[in-house]
Parts: sequence; structure tokens; C-alpha cells
Amino acid sequence: MVKLRFFSRIVSRMKKSGNTPLRIVADLDQPGPQGPQPSRPLGEHGAKLWARVLAEYDVSDAAGVKMLTQACLACDRAEALAAHVNEEGEIVPTPQGVKAHPAIREELSCRGFIVRTLQKLGLNFEPVRAGPGRPPGR
Repeated sequence: MVKLRFFSRIVSRMKKSGNTPLRIVADLDQPGPQGPQPSRPLGEHGAKLWARVLAEYDVSDAAGVKMLTQACLACDRAEALAAHVNEEGEIVPTPQGVKAHPAIREELSCRGFIVRTLQKLGLNFEPVRAGPGRPPGR
């Protein structure tokens, strides 16, 4: 309560003096016509992940958009690596014998990055629904 009074006194002094150091630089409630846009171009799989996440969660801060963009780029990379492994096979011949395809390790690394990034964004929890209880129609 004391902090609120102190803050309101500072704001009233600013208004009286005509100084307004605070201004709105962006309207976060309306980030864009279709919501925030990724900071880099995404491929097919990354764009699908982007759309699914933004359909269920509100990610509108700059850091969250950047992290989600990186996760979506990693999704594109993981899918490209998976397609490469599917073309060449999971096992490749080497002079020392047959070994697992090296791209498998990189694909799993990308998928792990995606999971960790989504967890850091707090997207591993169910989104808040409009009301309590069961969904309508049941």
C-alpha cells in the first residue's frame, strides 16, 4: 500500500510538471493482424508449430517470440534431417563397419532443443480455458 501511494505521488508530480517519461511504444494487446510474426522465415513444419502454439497460447513478448522462432527453426531442421535419414537409411556403411547414421544424433538434438525451449516458455502446461468444469456439450 505504501509503494502504491508513493508511486501515485510521483505520477501526480509528473503530470503537474508536464514531464511524461513513460510512453506507449507498442500495443501488446494487438501485436499484429494475425498475431506476432516470427523474426525469421520458417519452413513448412516450423510454420505449423508456430500456428499451433499461437492458437493455444499468448506469446507476444519479444523474448518469447524469439525463443519460439528458434524452436520452430529447429523443428524445420529436425524434419529435414529426418527426411535425409529416411532417404539414406538409419545405418550407413563405413570403413570400420556399419554405424548409425550421424544425422540421427543431430535430429534428436534438435528435438530436445524444441522440447526444452517450449518448457522454458511455459508451454508445457494446459492453457487456461474460458470457464471451470467440463467443456460444453457433454
